[in-house]
Amino acid sequence: MTMTQPSTIEMLEPRLRDALPSDVSYASIRLVDEAAEYLTVRQDQLEPLQTVTDTGVMVSIWDGGGLGYAATNNLSPEGLAAAVAKARHWAKATADRSILSEPPLSHPVGEYTSPVEVSWDSMSLADRIDLLQQQSRLLGGDNRIVDWEAGLVRRDVDTLLLTSGGGRVEQRFRFVYPNLRATANEGSNTQTRTFGSGAYCGQGGIEVLARFGFGDSASTVAAQAVELLDAPNCPTGTMDVLLAPDQMVLQIHESIGHPLELDRILGDERNYAGTTFVKPDMFGSYQYGSDLLNVTFDPTVSGQLASYGFDDDGSPATKEFLIKDGILVRPLGAAVSQERAGMDGVANARANSWNRPPIDRMANLNVEAGTSTEAELIASVERGVYFHTNNSWSIDDSRNKFQFGSEYGQLIEDGEITGTVRNPSYRGISATFWRNLKGVGNQESVIAMGTPTCGKGELNQSIGTGHASPACLFSNVAVFGGEA
Repeated sequence: MTMTQPSTIEMLEPRLRDALPSDVSYASIRLVDEAAEYLTVRQDQLEPLQTVTDTGVMVSIWDGGGLGYAATNNLSPEGLAAAVAKARHWAKATADRSILSEPPLSHPVGEYTSPVEVSWDSMSLADRIDLLQQQSRLLGGDNRIVDWEAGLVRRDVDTLLLTSGGGRVEQRFRFVYPNLRATANEGSNTQTRTFGSGAYCGQGGIEVLARFGFGDSASTVAAQAVELLDAPNCPTGTMDVLLAPDQMVLQIHESIGHPLELDRILGDERNYAGTTFVKPDMFGSYQYGSDLLNVTFDPTVSGQLASYGFDDDGSPATKEFLIKDGILVRPLGAAVSQERAGMDGVANARANSWNRPPIDRMANLNVEAGTSTEAELIASVERGVYFHTNNSWSIDDSRNKFQFGSEYGQLIEDGEITGTVRNPSYRGISATFWRNLKGVGNQESVIAMGTPTCGKGELNQSIGTGHASPACLFSNVAVFGGEA
């Protein structure tokens, strides 16, 4: 008979319940238990296997109008009691300085589990390494490839949120992040091509690799890196740009996601990551994009990187339009920011681990599909560039003026792709760029991807965000190459 080892949540839950104070306005304990594996084969050589385990809790206490946090990885009764005492101290210390007099939080009950078709552990470690070695050999097959690597990251994150009013939310996340990279060189010309620049990631098991075509992509990545060596530089001028889904990831993230964060709109991020051009009075009337632009916040998408059932304050996840037919309708603000601003928001209070409090973060921020096929979008372009896979980004402190670059460009002339161009870049202003959206790909061109490491907050929090998008076509965009 095989005995099943109890999970960390099962072992610790009674102790966490005992530690929760009941004599305050609101208290919660959020447990985070993480195990991760990092595998990399670089230039056909296996790099040291890395495994990470990390477990701890965040205690939050609202009382007397004040709010206090305390985090600890000492999960003994004494360690938990000390964290509760520290959170009480800070709640008392801030009682006469708080913006809110009462906690705008509830006591939810529910659970969420990442959809897994094929367990990660069903593939042995030896087989995972063999897969990466196969990909590495395909990546390094040309003598002009000077550096290459194939990698896999797997993260299992289990969380438990308990509240003083009987709330209990248990969530079990399973993340997979595949990676391929090939760097080619000839003289002073160096070009790198990757497998989506890390955007091809999601929730699930081994099936995530097939979802993005990981096993079939190494040869293409290597061939395109070499192809870029001989490609002409991207032309300079004002023209149409067609952004592939893996370029749209950063466009959405930087020029829609961050500007719409409600805590940023309220001024919380100005000291660290800047402000935003978006103001509270814009919601409900501001023309953010053309009437083809529809953007949703949707943590309910199955298998996307930032899907969940509840945010880290316990608000249930629902799909909400942020931009509808081009009009700005809703900010990315969780319960606390909503109360501060007197505005409706979304369930996006998120923390990257047990030792950080939740703040307003993107989750799955997606551009909804349109009606055009990729072929129709290309055919409508007289002269332009098709941008694939972001590799550089810069945006000003108000998240307005931006400049982005891609790994791989294709010149479009008279409705046809006529060749490859290297070092493609473009610049624009968020407040006008999206109004020049003139074509949105249909559902067949949508890919649900993500950004594994979005940074925000003091102390910094690096967290995964999801972005699904079809290919999108924009007019009157300033395009330039590396020699401009």
